[in-house]
Amino acid sequence: MLIWRDGAVPVSVRFDDPYYSLDDGLAETRHVFLDGNDLPARLVPGFHVAELGVGTGLNLLALAACAGTAGIAPIRYTGFEAFPLARDDLSRALAPFGSLRSLAEEFLEIWNPRGFRGHIGPIEAEMHVGDARTTLPAWDGLADAWFLDGFAPAKNPELWEPGLLAAVARHTAPGGSFATYTAAGAVRRALAGAGFAVTRRPGYGRKRHMSIGRS
Repeated sequence: MLIWRDGAVPVSVRFDDPYYSLDDGLAETRHVFLDGNDLPARLVPGFHVAELGVGTGLNLLALAACAGTAGIAPIRYTGFEAFPLARDDLSRALAPFGSLRSLAEEFLEIWNPRGFRGHIGPIEAEMHVGDARTTLPAWDGLADAWFLDGFAPAKNPELWEPGLLAAVARHTAPGGSFATYTAAGAVRRALAGAGFAVTRRPGYGRKRHMSIGRS
């Protein structure tokens, strides 16, 4: 269930947390997840991005736009989501981002809250639905870059448990990376303990810091 802050920003009732920045969700995505993983510089055909917390799909669409502008395809994307949104809510959540409109239409066309597989611009995308503590360990893929985008650790601790972050590390290709908006000490320690070289860097907007890392 959602409520809409200022009539535009979706907020999860379950986690009492917005799905994206109250300031500029797309700019936050580009700063945290694209720049944080050194994209598009690292993109090559077949590059694989995985994400914990698909949410509104904004990060996926920003990735598609980034790869499209760079002229690199195909790029693979695997998302893990426990609480998929309804299509109407997705459409409303993505409406403010006019530059992504055509990609959003492609996304909404293949969207299925039980999971999907399809193409969005240059992206070959799939989504696994369920508790990531179960679905990620069962996945047989390796990601070159991770978007770690669960709700705030204090409100959604399940998506930041050390065991799950260790599974992220096990499903990361050599030289792979992660980026996340949070710089919570427990999260950084868990990622370091899983084998990532973790760095804190300036966050977006009101967030002073974020975290990035390499395997």
